[in-house]
Amino acid sequence: MATSETPADPLSIGEVAEQTGLSVHALRFYEREGLLVGPVQRTSGGRRRYTAFDVDWLLICVKLRESQMPLADLKRFAELVRHGPGNEAERLQLLDAHRQRVDAQIQALEECRSVITWKVGVYAEHLARGEAEGLWAPTT
Repeated sequence: MATSETPADPLSIGEVAEQTGLSVHALRFYEREGLLVGPVQRTSGGRRRYTAFDVDWLLICVKLRESQMPLADLKRFAELVRHGPGNEAERLQLLDAHRQRVDAQIQALEECRSVITWKVGVYAEHLARGEAEGLWAPTT
């Protein structure tokens, strides 16, 4: 970063949107839905001011949502973190269940890729031999 800003400097909602890839609307939604670990600080004029911790947390949330973690699970995870020490086993259980769902999604996508790769090979081979006409053509 080419500014005099330090990690301790509060960030505006626009700066956080830029750093996380979330829209300003999404950031407001995350706050309203209780997906943040702590309350977002406000200036005397009511403008949101985020911390580096908020950004780090939001970056984790982005990855959890990109990997299809249900909103209810993300809310529960945030709630557990907000409550502090003593519930780590429940956090682990929640994250492990999500990891298992992601692993299943990856396996399913790998199977899809395998079929697509095979079909690409079939078409490439037929085209190279000049025999592609009629490949899976509808019969009339």
